[in-house]
Amino acid sequence: MRVHASAVALEGQGVLITGAAGSGKSSLALTLMAFGAVLIADDQTELWREGDTLWARAPDSINGLIEARTVGILKAKSAPAPIVLAIDMDRMETKRLPERHHVTHLGVTLPCLHKSDSPAWPAAIMQYLKGGRRDP
Repeated sequence: MRVHASAVALEGQGVLITGAAGSGKSSLALTLMAFGAVLIADDQTELWREGDTLWARAPDSINGLIEARTVGILKAKSAPAPIVLAIDMDRMETKRLPERHHVTHLGVTLPCLHKSDSPAWPAAIMQYLKGGRRDP
């Protein structure tokens, strides 16, 4: 299945970033890459399921490429990875300590974060991948 999304991974844990055109998918992916994430795909992402795991990769035509507005199309190493977290760039998080959100792709339910305007949000996503989230 192909979706309109970008995706990056940290230490083999992928993040699927969905949203409308211009919502900031590529910008968030680039920021996460600057923090050490590896590109999976930009703008178009192929998803498939193996067992209970959702996987993502780039279509061949855009593999290893990411758009940087006002800069151009940039080259980057790219690799498939299992998706463990989704980010919905079309929904804004308003709560300081939000309840858990979820999304399902190909029958696999994933935790989902909503967009935030906090300057620390990309760093928080990276820490989520490194250590997870604790709920009361």
